[in-house]
Amino acid sequence: MIRFSAGLLVISASVAAAHAQSVLAPATSAPTPRNPLVLAAGNVGVRQCLPALSALSEFGVRDARNSDVLLDWDHRKPNGAAVFSLLGLEGRAGSNAVMSISAVPELDGSCSTSAERIEVAPKSCKAVADAELRGFQATKLLPQMTVYAKQQDPGSTVSLIETSGSCLVIRRFVKFAATWTAAGAVGPGK
Repeated sequence: MIRFSAGLLVISASVAAAHAQSVLAPATSAPTPRNPLVLAAGNVGVRQCLPALSALSEFGVRDARNSDVLLDWDHRKPNGAAVFSLLGLEGRAGSNAVMSISAVPELDGSCSTSAERIEVAPKSCKAVADAELRGFQATKLLPQMTVYAKQQDPGSTVSLIETSGSCLVIRRFVKFAATWTAAGAVGPGK
């Protein structure tokens, strides 16, 4: 289903799991041929950063049973300006998440990107860190917030925020001026 509303594109779709490896989502599942963000961005004329949007959104939709996509873009030059998206993700095991992905085309043909996946884990942040973040360096940012990073994966962090009986997990990835394929960033990037 596609709805247009005041410069905002909304697409609702059921999606199967997609293969991906990144800090944005723990590794599991097999590929899917359907990605609602890619369909929406392609429909409005985004081309240069479409591989970046595809690769990053696969991390979010791979374990989703359903997803909703909000897309904001410059209607006058959809392929030459920033694209902002928000994916609502309904998980197979009843967990929900939200993912924000932004892509900015660069003059040299590359794209700079930012992606964040936010979810609540129904366990302590220590349990999340012990299960998923072995080998990451921990930095206490605030009394209830710790940021985890790996030197081998610059631009990627996982922030854990302790809440009452659960853990807010924010997986973040930033890449500047990278050339992308559907499999991920391959260009020089910073």
